[in-house]
Amino acid sequence: MSAEARGWTIRRWLSLFAVVEAVLLLAAVAGGVIALNNLTEARTSLLDVIGPQRLAATQLSTALLNQETGIRGYQLGRQPDFLTPYTDGRQAEGDAVSQLRQLGALPGTQAGDDLEAVLRAAVAWQAVAAPGAEPGASPLTQAQIERGRTLFNAVRQALGTQFDHLTTVRDAGRADLERAGNFLTAMLVAIAVLVVLLFVVLFLGLRQVITRPILRLAGEVRQAADQDVHRPVSGSGPREIAQLGADVEAMRQRILDEVAELERAHAMLDRRTRELERSNADLEQFAYVASHDLQEPLRKVASFCQLLQKRYQGLLDERGEQYIEYAVDGAKRMQVLINDLLAFSRVGRNPGEHVVVDAGRLVDDALANLEVALSLSAGKVDHGELPEVRVEPALMTAVFQNLIGNALKFKDETPPEVRVTAHRDGDDWVFSVSDNGIGIDAEYAERVFALFQRLHTRTAYPGTGIGLALCRRIVEYHGGRIWLDTEAESTTFRFTIPAAEDRGDA
Repeated sequence: MSAEARGWTIRRWLSLFAVVEAVLLLAAVAGGVIALNNLTEARTSLLDVIGPQRLAATQLSTALLNQETGIRGYQLGRQPDFLTPYTDGRQAEGDAVSQLRQLGALPGTQAGDDLEAVLRAAVAWQAVAAPGAEPGASPLTQAQIERGRTLFNAVRQALGTQFDHLTTVRDAGRADLERAGNFLTAMLVAIAVLVVLLFVVLFLGLRQVITRPILRLAGEVRQAADQDVHRPVSGSGPREIAQLGADVEAMRQRILDEVAELERAHAMLDRRTRELERSNADLEQFAYVASHDLQEPLRKVASFCQLLQKRYQGLLDERGEQYIEYAVDGAKRMQVLINDLLAFSRVGRNPGEHVVVDAGRLVDDALANLEVALSLSAGKVDHGELPEVRVEPALMTAVFQNLIGNALKFKDETPPEVRVTAHRDGDDWVFSVSDNGIGIDAEYAERVFALFQRLHTRTAYPGTGIGLALCRRIVEYHGGRIWLDTEAESTTFRFTIPAAEDRGDA
């Protein structure tokens, strides 16, 4: 196979096979059509021409014989009734001659010449015999009878010659019909053999040109995938398969490049993971220091400032007592801030057990922790029936406590009213905490969840600005999200928790 042929496209190969197959099939079909046409012509000639000609010739012979019989009978009996075969024979003769003319017995043809010979002999005989058949005619003499017999023998001879020629034509027509049938059978066999050969050639050609290159390419791809990815892949055969091999090779090279890049990324990730582990260890150490080493000095500062406040109350001037009060308040706020930061940092670092618990019970626990705030604010909290969720109870209680506590804190002159509800949304439960407080502008909907972000001064509303950030961290730790619904009529915080039945047992 030349290089140019190997570079052919599959469409070109299929077009070549189709053209060759079409030419051969058209040739075979043309031969079959010719054979069928020959068979039809031979059968038509035999059945519609030769057969009717023989039948008309037989009728003509019968008509002439009837005429001769009628003449002889009339001569013997001299009865007018005996002339009936003669008159009927003359009518039948005219019909037979007309039919032979219609079937091709025209002057210049063999059948026409034979018919003319028969008619000439019949006219000659009728010229002698007809006068004796007329009414009142005298009987024929013996010489006339012999003369008529001789002339009628000429008629018989002409009829015999005509019938012999028609028999020869019939035999030739039968031979033509048989040859046409044999030729048609041979052409049908040739078409069947040709179709089988074409399918065999097509199968072998497609196997050699298309199937084998594809199988060879597939084998190389499997070896590269299962054994050695560094082994090159090359396509051969038609242009499409060669291009496919080139594409696979390009993909293999790209995979190798991406694997190398991925390995470098994994190495960098491992290095950064180790650095993160060291950083987490430092954070753990910081948390330990914050929870132990920093708390003790703060407790001492707060305790001694309180002692100074009690010991020298009334002895110092107003500014001195104010300074001591600032010191006590700062120490207490520092303790609260450190405790809040520790709580924020511990979320997710030491995961506890996730259990299925009634969210209503968590709200009740949060309300128990907020009993003093509820009493001072004369607030009212309604939660109705809430679903069961799979959470860390302590962390989720802190979420409800922070959201409800904010609702009790940020209130106007009317007593706060808080409503806790939940509804199903696909695979999640969506909890809502609504209140009738002072509200939050939509522009601060995201800012309120950041650490240490306050919208009011500490003197107006106490707090460290960590509560909502802690809520977001806890909710995201449980696989949900939290947001401020800016389209609700009242101040409404919503957060999602995956439904307990969709998460399976812990």
